Amino acid sequence: MAKNLLIVESPAKAKTINKYLGKDFQVLASYGHVRDLKPKEGAVDTEHDFAMKYEVIERNEKHVDAIAKAAKVADDIYLATDLDREGEAISWHISEILKERGISKGKQMHRVVFSEITPKAIKAAVAAPRALSHDLVDAQQARRALDYLVGFNLSPVLWRKVQRGLSAGRVQSPALRMIVEREEEIEAFVAREYWTVEAQLKHADGDFSARLTKLNGKKFEQFDLTNETDATAARAALKEAARGQLTVSEVGSKERKRRPAPPFTTSTLQQEAARKLGFTTSRTMKIAQGLYEGVGLGTEGNVGLITYMRTDSTALSDDAVGELRQLIARDYGNKALPDGPQVYRTKSKNAQEAHEAIRPTSAMRTPREVTQFLNDEQRKLYELIWKRTVACQMIHATMNTVSVDFDVKHVKGGDAAFRATGTTVVDPGFLAVYEEGRDQKTAEDDDEGRRLPRMEKGEQVPLQDIVTDQHFTEPPPRFSEASLVKALEEYGIGRPSTYASIIQVLQNREYVLLDNRRFRPTDVGRAVSKFLTQHFTQYVDYDFTAKLEDELDAVSRGEEAWVPLMQRFWQPFKQQVEEKTESVDRSEATGARELGSDPKSGKPVSVRLGRYGPYAQIGDKDVDEKLQFASLRPGQSMHTITLEEAIELFKLPRKLGQAENGDEVSVGVGRFGPFVKQGSTYASLKAEDDPYTIELPRALQIVQEKLELIANRIIKDFGNGVQILNGRFGPYITDGEKNARIPKDQEPKDLTEAQCVELLAAAPVKKGRFAKKTATKKAESATKKAAAKKTATTKTATKKTAAKKTAAKKTATKKTAAKKAATKKAKV
Repeated sequence: MAKNLLIVESPAKAKTINKYLGKDFQVLASYGHVRDLKPKEGAVDTEHDFAMKYEVIERNEKHVDAIAKAAKVADDIYLATDLDREGEAISWHISEILKERGISKGKQMHRVVFSEITPKAIKAAVAAPRALSHDLVDAQQARRALDYLVGFNLSPVLWRKVQRGLSAGRVQSPALRMIVEREEEIEAFVAREYWTVEAQLKHADGDFSARLTKLNGKKFEQFDLTNETDATAARAALKEAARGQLTVSEVGSKERKRRPAPPFTTSTLQQEAARKLGFTTSRTMKIAQGLYEGVGLGTEGNVGLITYMRTDSTALSDDAVGELRQLIARDYGNKALPDGPQVYRTKSKNAQEAHEAIRPTSAMRTPREVTQFLNDEQRKLYELIWKRTVACQMIHATMNTVSVDFDVKHVKGGDAAFRATGTTVVDPGFLAVYEEGRDQKTAEDDDEGRRLPRMEKGEQVPLQDIVTDQHFTEPPPRFSEASLVKALEEYGIGRPSTYASIIQVLQNREYVLLDNRRFRPTDVGRAVSKFLTQHFTQYVDYDFTAKLEDELDAVSRGEEAWVPLMQRFWQPFKQQVEEKTESVDRSEATGARELGSDPKSGKPVSVRLGRYGPYAQIGDKDVDEKLQFASLRPGQSMHTITLEEAIELFKLPRKLGQAENGDEVSVGVGRFGPFVKQGSTYASLKAEDDPYTIELPRALQIVQEKLELIANRIIKDFGNGVQILNGRFGPYITDGEKNARIPKDQEPKDLTEAQCVELLAAAPVKKGRFAKKTATKKAESATKKAAAKKTATTKTATKKTAAKKTAAKKTATKKTAAKKAATKKAKV
């Protein structure tokens, strides 16, 4: 057996590292986190210094057992989980489990960290281990305890006041607030009209245009022309004064340098991958994880292609810079190299432990060389990282911006002027390799690459026309994944490792939806955000959340103790939860709105948030015995719907007519969306069908399809719960608790009940969250039902005999007890 055990987080990483360390090492994976808080109230003991009760995560029990078994026979144990707080916490949890099981006694426990999976980095890390950092562990414990306490205490308040099943998160809630506030800005936005004026000029070396910069003797501002009449009048006056030509009054030329973007941090990688590749943050992190842990490169075997992908740092190691400069000189020439290395400072005020930026483990491994070993997504992301890293050590780009001014004299109302600009690249420098993407284009971007004809002061240039264009101001855009990550980072909310999970949680809870790759809050999301913002203002405040992150950073550096931090948070938070549970009205919490009165009945029309989503209501529950309800249509929001739109909803259910058998056919909207009803048969409408316009023939067709589906679904029914059904992936056997596959050589309709029972008995128990706990109950399926038939008589007889004996016994016991009680009373 190997003398040394090295533990990493993932099997892919274990596979890559295993070949570097030789036969003296056994490398095992923990498969991520090994322990978590017990999922019940009291797992964080607020009365005893926030002591935390952990349990091994069920899905990882077998991996923990394998680690424990290997640790028993190893001399030295190396904890080589990731080099951030979470990685430190996983190492600590593993060491605690081994300690609790009495395995670590008398063994050397080492902590090793590395930012890249290369033979040199791994061997150097193993040769220079350190002790576990309890400061980092404390910071992670505090973070987990805070998240637990917020979730366990705030979520029930949301259940009672907003909707069952909701939950609130310490970091997700401020992020949700950000998205909701942007939506409210968009809704409150009032567009303003404005007009621009351009001169179209003709020149022997090429036509070009110039923007109006001066009108009526003063600088031309955005809202100087706000209607067509004024714009037309300005155009006429300018044309009349110009008389077919404009005179060059000034020619300016300015050279500027554009510096390359720093190498990638986690957030900038997520932003750029979203902009340029269309990857979600979680997709980016998953692909990056694979590139970091190792990819098979033919005869080289598994090779880690990039450094650790969770980092705030823009620093590069000296070795990496040396290799980059060597590559640049080789492939782009010495002129592309600056005099010395480019040094980048980390901007993030909350930068974590000093890691390297995300870079290729070897710049010499070009995208072209590895592309045959990568899938399409891996290739794209590796190329993005490689190009950005190479570009960051290249010389700046030199740009030349030429501006030409044209004066227009004797204009009615005062002199005017136009300006044309163009920017050309003198020396591309780093732009030969990479250019950073932008979320929004600017006027400068339009000028880039535009070359103006050579002109001199006093030159007269023929005027083709003066054109005016109408514009309207636009609301701020909704957040994309890239712009949301950027905003979270700027506010100091969350950390690099959490951005992807923050976004994923908001989507999983259906608090936000992606609409054209932009986040739009749902009505439930808005209700949650509004409730938290109004009643738990401090805990969704951006500054408060960022300050808490700062304090957690201070804990990680050993500058602050975690228990006092928890106490400062917990006491006021607990008090506020108790107050709001009693005082807040549910209608207010859900954002209910009264829209007006129903034209027919005169009753109030309102929109509310119910158990199954937003709905419209006619009537007042305190006054009217009978209320009318209607679900909102897809795309409608209770925050923007009008009275007229709400009234339209009550046209459902609609009676469409009768089927041939006399059954009434109607269409309506229910819990699971729009449906057709014929007699007692319900059938969901297809995506292309509109319940407000669908006609009888189409409705009958949908019902017929449903009836055919039902008829074809049951192949055989044995009457005891065991059925052979047609499923999505072909025929199968079920008893309602377990499903069994049908052997390929068997015809489903020829199977007997006994054969089905046998196949069900051999089938695996359904997997899921409660699978293990309910395995025994589920095992009592068709096999036991069949056996029950044979032993029914015997069991009944046995039960009756047992019942008689038990009854006699109980009677005797009661009599004895009564005598004893009487004796005691007499003695008293």
